[in-house]
Amino acid sequence: MSDENKDLKDDLDDMIGDAKESAKKAGEKITQKASELADDAKELASDAKEKATEFADEAKEVLSDGKNIAIIAHLTIIGWVIALIMNSNNKTELGSFYIRQMLGLLIIAFITSWIPILNFLIFIVLFIAWLMSLIGAFGGEKKTTFLLGNQFQDWFKSL
Repeated sequence: MSDENKDLKDDLDDMIGDAKESAKKAGEKITQKASELADDAKELASDAKEKATEFADEAKEVLSDGKNIAIIAHLTIIGWVIALIMNSNNKTELGSFYIRQMLGLLIIAFITSWIPILNFLIFIVLFIAWLMSLIGAFGGEKKTTFLLGNQFQDWFKSL
């Protein structure tokens, strides 16, 4: 082999060695970056899982809140039935309170609807009692109606 070919071979071997070394360094950098990205992804996934858990807990709290049941109980007889069903699954003191209040008002409204002339005046009084009860439900406070609120609580205590 001639000296010129030998020099070329040596140069080629040096170039191949340099390329291997550069590829090895690039591979190490890629591995390091991939490891960093994996750690970041794990951290983001952990944060997302934590936020999702918090959201789920808050959603459960809102759905099981007696305030929602109390408000729904004020929305016609159908709303009252829905509130009664919701409260039977997860009884809350506030929800039960307003279910009893509204049952009393609904019964009075039904009975007085058959009395001519007086029914209009009684409905105005019942509407005011209903409105005050609804305001109490929105506030999350147990406010008895000015009519027979305490008696409603006693009469319908099984609800």
